[in-house]
Order: sequence, then C-alpha cells, then structure tokens
Amino acid sequence: MPKIVLENITKRWGKFYGVDDLNLVIEDNAFVTLLGPSGCGKTTTLRQIAGLETPTSGRITIGDRVVFDSEKGINIPANKRKVGFLFQNYALWPNMTVYQNISFGLTNVKEEMDKIDFDARVNARLAEVLSNPSAVKKVIADSVDKNGKVDEKRALINLIDSFTLSMMSAKRLLAMNLDNAEALRGECEAAVQKAKKEAEAKGFKLDDSFRFTKDGKVVREERRLSKEEIDLAVRRVSRLVKIGPFMDRYPAELSGGQQQRVAIARTLAPEPSVLFMDEPLSNLDAKLRLEMRYELQRLHVETGSTFVYVTHDQMEAMTLATQICLINNGLLQQYDAPLTVYDKPNNLFVADFVGNPSINFAEAEGKQNGEGIEITLFGKKAIFKPVEKLNLESWFKKRDEDKAKAEALEEAKRQKKGYVEKSNKDEIFKYHIAKINENEIEKEYTPVNGDFVLGIRPDLINIDENGKLDGEIYGSMPTGMESTIKVRVNDLLLTGVIFGNLSLKIGSKVKLSIDSDRIMLFDRVSGKLISTGSVEFV
Repeated sequence: MPKIVLENITKRWGKFYGVDDLNLVIEDNAFVTLLGPSGCGKTTTLRQIAGLETPTSGRITIGDRVVFDSEKGINIPANKRKVGFLFQNYALWPNMTVYQNISFGLTNVKEEMDKIDFDARVNARLAEVLSNPSAVKKVIADSVDKNGKVDEKRALINLIDSFTLSMMSAKRLLAMNLDNAEALRGECEAAVQKAKKEAEAKGFKLDDSFRFTKDGKVVREERRLSKEEIDLAVRRVSRLVKIGPFMDRYPAELSGGQQQRVAIARTLAPEPSVLFMDEPLSNLDAKLRLEMRYELQRLHVETGSTFVYVTHDQMEAMTLATQICLINNGLLQQYDAPLTVYDKPNNLFVADFVGNPSINFAEAEGKQNGEGIEITLFGKKAIFKPVEKLNLESWFKKRDEDKAKAEALEEAKRQKKGYVEKSNKDEIFKYHIAKINENEIEKEYTPVNGDFVLGIRPDLINIDENGKLDGEIYGSMPTGMESTIKVRVNDLLLTGVIFGNLSLKIGSKVKLSIDSDRIMLFDRVSGKLISTGSVEFV
C-alpha cells in the first residue's frame, strides 16, 4: 500500500483558511484518524487527498505518484487516484440488490489490464478443487435443510466461501457427479492444456496466472472486467464483511449495520490503494457503532490497506487509529499515536479535546527550585517533579525563539505576491476551569513566566484516607464497573473516575490523592506542554 505525503497544503475560500499549511506523512498500512471539532478542516483535508477538493496550494503524493502540485499544475482527478471513499450517507441504490450495489462500480471499469484466458483459469481451479472430492462432498452435506435435502442457495455460498470460487464456477461444481471426480478433473486439465496450445499457436504463452505473455512480458489490453473477475471481487469483499447470504436482498430489507457493511464492501471491491472514510458510523446507534469499530479494525488488518478516517468523536479516534491527526482551525495540533496524544498532549487544546470525561485544569504559579518546581495548587504549597530533567529558563527561552521564528516566517509570507491574510485568526486556546460559581466574572490578566496550568486526568484522582486534599462529593454517577464523581476542592470542581462499585453520598467529606507521574504542566503564556510529572503536597 502507498505512503501519502502532504506538503504545505493550504485550502482557502477568500480570506477563510479551511486548511493552513498542512504537512503530513501517512505511512503504508496506517489507520489514521483526522480528529477535531466541527469546521476544523478534517473533511476538507480528506477530500483534497481523494481529489474531490482542489487545494489552493501545496503538493500531494500517493505512493510514488504526484497527484497534485500547485506549482507544476498537476491535478489528477479522483477516479484516477485509485482510492475508495466511504461517506456518512451510505448512498446505496434502493432499486438494486446487494450484489448489484457492490458490483455497480466494477461494471463501469474500462482501462488497460492484463490479457487473461479466464476459461483456462476456471478449469485449472476446478481441477484443483476436484483433486479432493471428499472435501467438496462435506461442504455440500453441511448445506442440507431440516428435511435432509440440499439447500442449493446455501450450498453455493458455502462452496464459494470454502474454495474461493465465483458463482458460475460454484454452479458448475454443484452440478457435477462427484463420484466421477477423477474423470471430471481430467476433463478440466485437458481443457487447460488445449488453451495453452491455442495460445502458443497464436505466438503467446500462458503463465501460472493464465495471463498471456509474449517475449517474457505480460500482454496488456484495454478492456472491461469479465463477469468472472467481477463475481470473484464481489464474493471476496462479501466474505470480508460477512454479508454473503444477503446478495439477493435490497437495501430496505437490511438493518443499518448490514447497509453499512454493504457500503464498505462496495468501496473495497475495486481494491483501492487507500480507503477514505468520512464519519461512516455516525448514523448507527451506540451499540452497533461499537460493533462496527471492531469490524473496521479487523478489516484494516485483513485488507492491509491504508485507512484514513474522519471523525469528531475522540473515543472513535482513540480506539481505531494507529495515528491521530488532531486539527483545529485548519492547523495541525498534534500527530501521534493515540496514547501519546492522551498522555502527552502538545497543548491545552489537545489535552481538553481528547479524553472522556474531560481533563481537569487548575491554575498554579511558582518557580523552579533545583530539579522540582515550587507551586501553589488548590491553595496549598506543592512541588511538581518532572519526569525528565527540566530547566525552566531554557524552556522559556526556546519558546520565545520558536515564536520569533514563526512570526518571521509569517512576515515572509506576507511579503510574497498573492498573500491573503487569514480572517479566522489563530488564538491560544481558552481553557475552562470548573468552579462552584460559574457566574463569577473573570478579571483580565496577562500571564507571565511562572504562571502554569496543571492538567489532571479524571482517572488520576483517588479517594484515599491518607490523601492531602480535602474534598466534598458534589455528584456521583455509578455505572457498576466504575463511578464518575464531581468533587468540590475549595471553590473548584474536579471530575474523577473511581473504579469499583462504590456508592458515595452527595455532601460527604472525602480525602483525595493524586499519585501519578502523568500530571501535565502547561505554560499559561503559550498554552504549550512543558512537562509531565508528579505533584507532592508539602
């Protein structure tokens, strides 16, 4: 499967930038989710790679082929990029059967392909199957109905799935007298030999795949897919998504999950090099959505394809992806493995967007003292101990240098001919701190070095009789396996996830501890992550 490379991709409408200077590498066989809030640019990014949207500028490469380059004027249309697209709306033809829906796109394919002797290929496959007639008899015997008669429809499906046959070949096999299998096999082998001699008489040879060759090279011709090729493709994908028995049904006769599987099968049938999906599970109920996530994981492994998946559901992104590409306001925020995005978010926006229940934020201020940072948190003195060695002054210096470089690059862009200023300005994320009194008016304050925001995931908060924090249960939602709680600490409300079957009374006093080295320390000036570490109250 090909690697996809996006270089400086920008898409704007007037002064509005849907995607802003995006650089991204999607590796072979990756499952990448494009994640972000509504209107952030994730679908626009997907459509640009697929060729359904034309970038304003930049370059896109799929495998070793440049499919878009604004400077060289290259823009290969979507139908020539060999990609599959699965939309939120399944878009199944209501007047067509499942088989017709899946095969519809294949019947319209006409391009240069290998020249193949299909009769010889079918006879060779049947000869191979007939070499073990007892296996064929067993499959047919397993297809009897309650009256002891062979259910022809079931037998055909079982033969197709057991021996990787087309429907036409399965019908031939079912009609054979298997007690005379050896003679039938001989007839098939004789037909293969005859085909090879006829090809040689015309100056060709048939290779092991029954492709015509001349002077050692496979002969190519412009043609449509044969009925055999189409049927094999349809049967292959129907096995993958487990809809073999529904080939003769119409979409209205299927459940939502079955319709989704048909849409996936139709997309996989042409064997696309990349499969793009735009929120394909959003129309399903919660239970079915969970089942389809498992199916998509399995399909990704079995097909070996590269999957690019758009969603605004961070749970879907976390559970499906090998890499998460998190976008906000057209800008790439982070591109990492799911657990890296969860445990080490680049900034406050990423920390807030990923995670359910949402992360707890708390403001703190302090200064470095040796290897730790002395802070005031929840009205108490504490020490933040970073996991890795940290020099705050050096970190602040690099932050300022990076900002100066970014501003210089932006100024250089302004000087270029045709520059259009971005109307949807980029701003530091305004994080939310949950308080008892949400109606308090915040005072205007410009943060300085030494002003921090701590991020504490709900699963890090523990009820502990030896804890250093005093809390009061403000709300409790037990689900059996775990309980989500709201705890008042001073004037703040913290969200915690307590594992186990607990029943906590609202208003009861508790002691809390936060024993983990996964607490996040953010710079309040830039919103960027400084370090992860632990907090020790003194």
